[in-house]
Amino acid sequence: MTQKMSSSRPYLIRALYEWIVDNEFTPYILVDATTPGAEVPTQHVRDGQLVLNISPRAVEGLSLSNEGVSFSARFGGEPQMVVVPPRAVLAIYARENGEGMVFRDDADSGPRGPDGSPTLPKSGKPSLKVVK
Repeated sequence: MTQKMSSSRPYLIRALYEWIVDNEFTPYILVDATTPGAEVPTQHVRDGQLVLNISPRAVEGLSLSNEGVSFSARFGGEPQMVVVPPRAVLAIYARENGEGMVFRDDADSGPRGPDGSPTLPKSGKPSLKVVK
């Protein structure tokens, strides 16, 4: 019996955040504001999405956990708590050069067969795909 692994998305978000900040760039996340559990400033949502600056200078109390991204920030001068479930993070990237990662909707599940079970490449060997 194969056990399902937890989502890799929160781990990738943390790693990319650290990489972006270590390189002295500004980390931005693209958020699907329609995802259940997302608590974002609705006045800034466009077409169901929102870009948030999560740099250390822009937010207070940043938490990048397996449960999501949360922090306090000022929007229009008013402090607001923001909560973003991992599934709602569509991308994380550096503002200055766009380097980062876009997540697929099915990034948490990996390749699946018609019955929903995981599938492996025909050779049975691991494979990697270059993501730019």
